[in-house]
Amino acid sequence: MNITGFNKTDFDTFHIDGLDRRMEAIQTRIQPKFQEIGQELVDHLSSKLGNEVYLHIAKHARRTVNPPKDTWLAISNNKRGYKKHPHFQLGLFDDHLFIWLACIYELDNKSDIAKSFLTNFTQLKKLPSDFVVSLDHMKKDSFSLDTLEKLHVERFRDVKKGEFLIGRHLTPNDPIVSDGGKLVELVKNTYDSLIPFYQMALQA
Repeated sequence: MNITGFNKTDFDTFHIDGLDRRMEAIQTRIQPKFQEIGQELVDHLSSKLGNEVYLHIAKHARRTVNPPKDTWLAISNNKRGYKKHPHFQLGLFDDHLFIWLACIYELDNKSDIAKSFLTNFTQLKKLPSDFVVSLDHMKKDSFSLDTLEKLHVERFRDVKKGEFLIGRHLTPNDPIVSDGGKLVELVKNTYDSLIPFYQMALQA
């Protein structure tokens, strides 16, 4: 299967003024690629996990004025939604592509998940050295796994809006980003490394 990667035009989508115009570009440029790549990732994760998972593509339905600064696909074990569950993400800001295992603030059992991550903190630190961490899915900021400390996970546990996302960032000019086949392989590789922590989060 010839999978299409992402190009400069896709990233430039987030420089388009106006909610309607930007949403139209997201829907025509990016979402068909999410659908194609997402199905490949769903098949892979379903096989690896031994149970069905479901593809969700961000609709940005609540927005009425401000255009979205990023867009993404999410994969979770819940057919109806993903925000209240640990989930995998692939998405774009204007200046990077992100590949995450995402535990965001809507989770019902945030505290238990954080405790599980703290108990297995040594394993978390053994993830690939190019991994990065984010504490807020709405911001571009991330920091290297090397600098991850327990206090970051404790913040996720203790702060109501606290979040914990871990995975990889790629720049738009990285050759892998525009090569659909290589990109999908990297995303699969990233998710495979994160599956133990995804399962940990589900069991918490």
